[in-house]
Amino acid sequence: MKTLIIITHPNMEASNWNKSWLEALQKDNKFTIHELYKEYPDENIDVAKEQKLIEEHDRIIFQYPLYWYSTPPLLKKWFDSVLLYGWAYGPDGSKTAGKELGVAISTYGTEDSYQANGFNRFTLEEILRPIEALAHFISAAYLPHFSLSDTSNVTNERLAQSSLDYIHHLKTVKPVVVG
Repeated sequence: MKTLIIITHPNMEASNWNKSWLEALQKDNKFTIHELYKEYPDENIDVAKEQKLIEEHDRIIFQYPLYWYSTPPLLKKWFDSVLLYGWAYGPDGSKTAGKELGVAISTYGTEDSYQANGFNRFTLEEILRPIEALAHFISAAYLPHFSLSDTSNVTNERLAQSSLDYIHHLKTVKPVVVG
């Protein structure tokens, strides 16, 4: 299974977890790594190039920090620009059908803060529902997410373990079965 990791972090150098996950991905030749902010610093997305990348892969993972309970702006723009009617959905839109989509996400808040009774009032599963809905809408299978919480307090040991866990997750995760 060919896996594309679309990394969307507006300041990669400032993100210890993102750099650690990226380094772990780079050590494993099973993944295609695609950094949106590096590829498109001017935010002018090459739609044909992005669609070709999607067509060449079976599994697409969106790796990003939780950004105001959503994705970073460039990833939202990517969704709007790349996942087009007639290509990803609609009567003739079948290029994403059967693909698998997932998320690898980090949060500044603790795991406990992402609970119904926690500070943020919602679980990560609830916050990620728009991505799950997107997967369904474009006829892709949705994968359970991978996450690292409390990123401001991550130790080197926890970061190293998280990187190993991330690679394991990517190699073993199965789509969510609905129904």
